[in-house]
Amino acid sequence: MTPQAPQPGAEGLAEPLRSRFSVSVYDDSHRLTPEEVETLLRAAQWAPSAGNSQPWLFFVCVPGTANHDRLVAALSRGNSGWVPRASVVFVTAAHVRTGAEPDAPAYSDYALHDVGQAAAHLTLQARAMGLHAHQFAGFDHDALADALGVPATHRLLTGIAVGVQGDPADVDERTAARDHRDRVRRPLGGWAFGGRFGELPIPDGLADSAS
Repeated sequence: MTPQAPQPGAEGLAEPLRSRFSVSVYDDSHRLTPEEVETLLRAAQWAPSAGNSQPWLFFVCVPGTANHDRLVAALSRGNSGWVPRASVVFVTAAHVRTGAEPDAPAYSDYALHDVGQAAAHLTLQARAMGLHAHQFAGFDHDALADALGVPATHRLLTGIAVGVQGDPADVDERTAARDHRDRVRRPLGGWAFGGRFGELPIPDGLADSAS
């Protein structure tokens, strides 16, 4: 199948950054070995975090397991057609408070940032292994947190579906079309500033080249 090439401006990116994209059509017959799942988790394990606080939790949801059933039951209608087809789904949570009380001190002021780092590391490791990862947040967070027994000290965040690309003929037309959308991003001039907020980035001409 034709990979989704990034738009101009990404030519200099290294692999696996360059070929990464969020697949929506997964091969539902593909399974990962326990060793492959562990390798993905190791990538997340070695992500940087503030003071080495490592404020992440990853729930592993493999088809045929109780965790996968819990996830599927909580998925939004838009995600229920494609997420269950992935080889494995990871659900992330952040350690946000030191106690169950709403006013308990923060475990880490940067917990959400650090969980994002761990998720990104897993995502890129997946691509390096010939897999694709798709981040999503469309599920009943409260219901799934309750089903997974997530304590009040933690906040359930997102899911990461991982697997290999499947045959578009096996899914509905709308889902199949998602894998052929143009990959576009905001130009650098809109968010990379070399001075105060809204000022153009550096070096000269960088904003123009990204427009």
